[in-house]
Amino acid sequence: MTVRALVISGSGINCEEETAAAFRLAGAEAEVVNLNALLAGQVELRRHQVVVFPGGFSFGDDLGAGKALANRVRYRRLPDGRLFFEELKGFLAEGGFLLGICNGFQVLVKTGLLPNVGGEFRQEVSLTRNTSGRFEDRWVHCTTGERAPTPFLAGIGVIALPVRHGEGRLVITDPAVRRAVVDRGLACLTYCHPDGTVATDYPALPNGSDLSCAGLTDPTGRVLGLMPHPEAHLSLYNHPDWPRLKRQQPGRGDEGEGLAVFRNIVRHIREAK
Repeated sequence: MTVRALVISGSGINCEEETAAAFRLAGAEAEVVNLNALLAGQVELRRHQVVVFPGGFSFGDDLGAGKALANRVRYRRLPDGRLFFEELKGFLAEGGFLLGICNGFQVLVKTGLLPNVGGEFRQEVSLTRNTSGRFEDRWVHCTTGERAPTPFLAGIGVIALPVRHGEGRLVITDPAVRRAVVDRGLACLTYCHPDGTVATDYPALPNGSDLSCAGLTDPTGRVLGLMPHPEAHLSLYNHPDWPRLKRQQPGRGDEGEGLAVFRNIVRHIREAK
């Protein structure tokens, strides 16, 4: 079957082309669509199996990273009077998948799509300023641990990806939400050292996130948000240390580690059908 990915653009999003390229390399069709076209009812959301909010600086990060775009997604009405957010929830209820990367992760959190442990789509956690007090633009390691409860991250283990954010610190202030996230394994991607041990201090933990969390999923596993950029590691040669990696592993292919995220979801959707 043909897997179709809808990659949202506009309003300051700036990683849409790399994200679309990732899905194409993974064997899917990818359509880059401006959010205005979606809100005007010009594009049918449910023709696609996966919808992506890519990275970028939506609305210049005014009101906090992702907040202005989250408000637009949650409260804007379609021409027929229905809330776009209701259409997005219907897409998920019918088996669709939703991915948010960096600024897109911030949007998913601030709309209440993640982690949504209460099932009410209200904001339960936040992503705020890094404890370093600065924008972090460098490579880090992350791990899915023993089990990732989302098909996006199946079988990945430790992965090297770049981070590019000033507001990537996950904050969970509600003890009940924190317990649910921990008990259900929803903090599905964790900052770590190269050997896979969890990072608890800077610089391996780039932002000070609660639970050392680099990515969250919802209880269904259909929604994933992550701060690092998998679409920025599609080729081994994206990695700043690729010559050493090639020497250490002469038989290593040229594919970048981030492509696995996209291959996973495309494969899962095909197999599910």
